[in-house]
Amino acid sequence: MQKVVGIGGVFFRAKDPEALTRWYEDVLGLDINDRNWVQEPGQTVFAPFRADTDYFGRPEKQWMLCFRVNHIAAMLEQLRAAGMTAIQKPEWNRQVGEFARIHDPEGNPIELWQPSDYSLGLM
Repeated sequence: MQKVVGIGGVFFRAKDPEALTRWYEDVLGLDINDRNWVQEPGQTVFAPFRADTDYFGRPEKQWMLCFRVNHIAAMLEQLRAAGMTAIQKPEWNRQVGEFARIHDPEGNPIELWQPSDYSLGLM
């Protein structure tokens, strides 16, 4: 049987695609070249949520990006220095890693995730 081997893209509507792409490059450091981004190897979680979840924030938001980061504390310091608000909640699953939530300029929720050694299978 053939199987899917990875995520080939993330596609979504934007009011100003060029400006939003620049924001992802400038603020989160995505190195997007000609609409392509080569990510570091690592775990990708695929998890449909119940339709009535409040995890994404506003109910009209149907999706949320989750980016892996190496050092969440340093990333949050960088984002706050840029004037962004980031939310961390201690009840978010520490066994899986550390999480923070931000929103892009168009209000789309973004989760930042520093995987734990446990979630990476190193424990």
